[in-house]
Amino acid sequence: MKSRFSIAEGGMALVVLLLVGLPVAAQNSKSKDSYLSNIESCNGTDATPLDARIGACTAFIETRQGSTTALAIAHNNRGNVYTAKGDYDRAIRDFDQSIALNPTYAKAFNNRGVAYLRKGEYELAIQDLNDAIKLDPGYGAAFVNRAGAYLKKKDHQRAERDYDEAIRLQPDSQAAWSGRCWTRVVLGAWQAALEDCDRALQSGSTSAAVYDSRGLIHLKMGEFAAAIDDYNSALRAAPELASALFGRGLAKSKQGDASGGGADISAAKTIQRNIADEFAPYGLGDE
Repeated sequence: MKSRFSIAEGGMALVVLLLVGLPVAAQNSKSKDSYLSNIESCNGTDATPLDARIGACTAFIETRQGSTTALAIAHNNRGNVYTAKGDYDRAIRDFDQSIALNPTYAKAFNNRGVAYLRKGEYELAIQDLNDAIKLDPGYGAAFVNRAGAYLKKKDHQRAERDYDEAIRLQPDSQAAWSGRCWTRVVLGAWQAALEDCDRALQSGSTSAAVYDSRGLIHLKMGEFAAAIDDYNSALRAAPELASALFGRGLAKSKQGDASGGGADISAAKTIQRNIADEFAPYGLGDE
């Protein structure tokens, strides 16, 4: 089964941080307005489109009028946008610049770790996340992200410990509860996993992955109606989620709906041909 962990990226800097060192007196009104607009857009205010945020961060960086701290934040913010766009190499270059400007900036280490994680370079991700945690031992999001890297390496015990710490630090972290739920599914701790998924959903999560994970738990526990309800919720959010279609098909078949179950299983295999292999380790299959 594919891992269903969530990645928690560092938050955008406050505008006031980017205003440090702003030479207002040296600017005319028009240039000052443009400068302030770039700061706001680089911070992602007012739901600024991604490309506009990149342009604004670039314009701010190229003025070279900000303080070292402000420039580090701008590179970090632009790196976050590149990560969101899937341009991980550019993101990493921006995080490199941010760290060079401010070697104690934990968010930049965390966010570079996220970029490496999404790029599939798990050891580099773990190194950066280790550094983020050393700089800020209370950084819950970095523990969530390092757990995600451990999951990718199939080091489930370390992942669980990191999720434990993230939850201790940030008890309302949906990403931590969701990630630990999936980790405990993989470890076969079904009841504990169910409690974690419940907590993630009680915290307001609407993630298809959480419903998909809880659907699998109910399916394994023989609670087929509850499994179908969860898979329905997952599919409303992600209609082509193969694992939810396959799991719902199994649950329908177990309830005696061979036709409906077969249709879901066939649809799942159309999306992901080997989907049955992901259920086999849990003693679940369509044969």
